[in-house]
Amino acid sequence: MLNPQKLYDYISREWKETILPSLCDYIKIPNKSPHFDKNWQEHGYMDQAVDHVAAWCKQHGPTNMKLEVIRLPDRTPLLFMEVPGQTEETVLLYGHLDKQPEMTGWHEDLGPWKPVIKDGRLYGRGGADDGYAAYASIAAIGALQAQQLSHARCVLIIEACEESGSYDLPYYIDALKDKIGEPSLVICLDSGAGNYEQLWMTTSLRGNVVGELSVELLTEGIHSGYGSGIVAESFRVAKQVLSRVEDEDSGEIKLQELHCDIPKERIHQAEVCAEVLGEEVYNGFPFHPGVEPITKDKKQLILNRTWRPALAVTGAEGFPALADAGNVLRPKTALKISMRLPPMVSPKKAAKALQKALIENPPYHAKVTFRIDNAAAGWNAPPLVPWLEKAVDDASMAFYQKPAIYMGEGGTIPFMAMLGEKFPQAQFMITGVLGPHSNAHGPNEFLHLKMVEKLTSCVAYVLNRHYEQTRLDS
Repeated sequence: MLNPQKLYDYISREWKETILPSLCDYIKIPNKSPHFDKNWQEHGYMDQAVDHVAAWCKQHGPTNMKLEVIRLPDRTPLLFMEVPGQTEETVLLYGHLDKQPEMTGWHEDLGPWKPVIKDGRLYGRGGADDGYAAYASIAAIGALQAQQLSHARCVLIIEACEESGSYDLPYYIDALKDKIGEPSLVICLDSGAGNYEQLWMTTSLRGNVVGELSVELLTEGIHSGYGSGIVAESFRVAKQVLSRVEDEDSGEIKLQELHCDIPKERIHQAEVCAEVLGEEVYNGFPFHPGVEPITKDKKQLILNRTWRPALAVTGAEGFPALADAGNVLRPKTALKISMRLPPMVSPKKAAKALQKALIENPPYHAKVTFRIDNAAAGWNAPPLVPWLEKAVDDASMAFYQKPAIYMGEGGTIPFMAMLGEKFPQAQFMITGVLGPHSNAHGPNEFLHLKMVEKLTSCVAYVLNRHYEQTRLDS
């Protein structure tokens, strides 16, 4: 019979003694995702990171585990592991090990490739998003085997292209379909948490359309005193076309193709989350003193972040540095656009509507283009079957002494939409460690160490319950 304390003690020891040293070395590797390192193959950092994690898994994984590093031609590598179980049912565990770029703004004693353990947190790029996933998955299985507890066959997929939209992953899923089989449970360790005090289950993910908006009016820059008032300023024209898409006062997206109805269950879950989190719904963000969120309505903030579209400008070209900015009317403004989409909106239809709104009938017949770089689907979880809902709640009570909470996430995990289509009968446990201030993609990213020990324990607990349920069903 499963002993939660023994399970946690084993996992806590594994984290402290074997996982943390290896995860620190992984953080030192600047294996940026291909979108952020076009020469990733020549640099070799991705192979280095995959080999590093694979070496730890070989050394510390179950003795009956099969491990392969698979490299399809001209694609990022993939770490594939298979652990036989006491039933032919399959659990698929997913994570990724590619990283976001460095970003500026790290605290003086921290850095993206500099692992620092401080105040119960491991700082550095990729520790929480999502380097820990492979380690946690292996530790969870190992903890069960150490107690001679049963689990189903486990398949682990750790990809190296997630931060670029997982564009390599479909090829691997097709190539490995016979080895993967038909999972009845999918566990994904790449999601968020509203706090560090309980288990958070992700019920939905937003999609995303990423592209480059370019506005040109001149073939070369000219003296602003000579041309302004005759030639329209390219940044103003960029704002004009963006205003077709977004209400500048409220931030609301105007295009109906980018909206969907919000299910009643998700609205109710947002209400529960708002009650549990209180002001932490917005206090978890690094606002400057005096700055306020879009609204103080906590339920609406949660729904804004999870079930409504939102626009972000994430980069710009055509601007000189401030120190070099003369009195010049610039020939071009280019903006990187990220449009988050509600879970059930088609990214193809959204991208088409967005492109049409931005480029049709340009002001002053300016040269306006919108190049779509990526369009990823969101995901809405199927209803949890009773045994899994109970297992998740029991696990949270066992290791956090608080019930599990269900909440949508505002980010995108392309693999989930892909799996939802391929395995419509599967159940999903989507969870993670990205809680308040953990700042994945930004500066000062950290992994909350107590949280990840307890989360790993919850995964082990659910794996064992899954086995018990499949035995009852057989």
